[in-house]
Amino acid sequence: MDIQFLGGAREIGRSAILVDDSLLLDFGMLTDNPPQFPIETPNPDAVVVSHGHLDHVGTIPSLLSGESRPPIHWTPPTYELTLTLAQDTLKLHGGSYNCPFTETDLKRVTQVSKTHGYQEPFEAAGYDVTFYNAGHIPGSAHVLVDDGETRLLYTGDFHTDDQRLVSGSTARPETDVVICESTYSDVEHEDRSVVEERFAESVETTLWEGGTVVVPAFAIGRTQEMMLICDAYGIPCYVDGMGKRVTEMLQQHPEFVRDADAFRRAKSHARFVTGRNGQRKRITEQKAAIITTSGMLSGGPAMTYIPEIRANPMNKITMTGYQVDGTPGHDLLETGSAELEGRVLPVSAQVEQYDFSAHADRSGLFEFLDSYENTPILVNHGDRCEPFATVLQEAGFEATAPTIGSVQSI
Repeated sequence: MDIQFLGGAREIGRSAILVDDSLLLDFGMLTDNPPQFPIETPNPDAVVVSHGHLDHVGTIPSLLSGESRPPIHWTPPTYELTLTLAQDTLKLHGGSYNCPFTETDLKRVTQVSKTHGYQEPFEAAGYDVTFYNAGHIPGSAHVLVDDGETRLLYTGDFHTDDQRLVSGSTARPETDVVICESTYSDVEHEDRSVVEERFAESVETTLWEGGTVVVPAFAIGRTQEMMLICDAYGIPCYVDGMGKRVTEMLQQHPEFVRDADAFRRAKSHARFVTGRNGQRKRITEQKAAIITTSGMLSGGPAMTYIPEIRANPMNKITMTGYQVDGTPGHDLLETGSAELEGRVLPVSAQVEQYDFSAHADRSGLFEFLDSYENTPILVNHGDRCEPFATVLQEAGFEATAPTIGSVQSI
């Protein structure tokens, strides 16, 4: 079995792995300026997708731009999330050279889609493939590929701890080689319950003092997690941005969330923003949490809310995800100012950051890999793949960090 890394090796973004020039695992984009795509567009016999985040699915429709129509295999939420993200990409970049696909390519995705649940084996390009819950976002999967002689486990992105939205990964299928993500290989997450309590106490204090809290959150996974936390602590909240559409979709797939009843209650507890008739401006004058995209303040309804609340030190902005260097969210945390409405504005509102990561940390990665101590590990999807491979080697693992374009024979 030959494995070629077309993206996602020693980097976070544009994940794409080609098995034997036949089976493609993921095909994402790196949201840079301009966006970056896998180093080549292959012509696979089939495509298997781990989960519905842009860095894993962002370039999928471009695979259908030629004459080829390979079947695309994924879980139902991953399929629907891919369509949502692709529609958003077309809206943002459809008329520019930065968009790698067209509306026609996107329509073809539906024609070739094949959905599967967890632990329901299926055939793709002559391989036996099985999905296992990866505990990252709803529908996220570890992918086990078996050609009859060699078994390959591609972890995708995963988390070993439970979140309110999804249960942590517990599947450890037998395999001959593991391709393992390493996003937080040098980080130890604080206990989630402690982070939740600190967040809830901070928000409640602000609301009690008469302030408003803006909660920038990624539309997929993080928005729903914050809704569940607000409901659990009785915090009044609004939800705005793409997260509304994602929430509606996930309610149609209750088997892919940890607690469908809790999810339904959280959705009922939240108030969805329509954005009509100056609604957003009125909401900023209410004592409530506003969960909204974008998570890094690079667009979306957050760009309406932040300017409205920024001047009042009683208000608060609670960042809930990683802030990429160069984004307004990162600038706000570092300098207390951010580019808003086309100009750099100071922010007097309080700014806080919370670690609600949906990835395994260093301990979680070891917890997962302890089941594979005698199995070769290929470390990918991280800013520090090489150092982590070295750490694994020192711990007794056979580990390497492939480079972009390299081919590994297993």
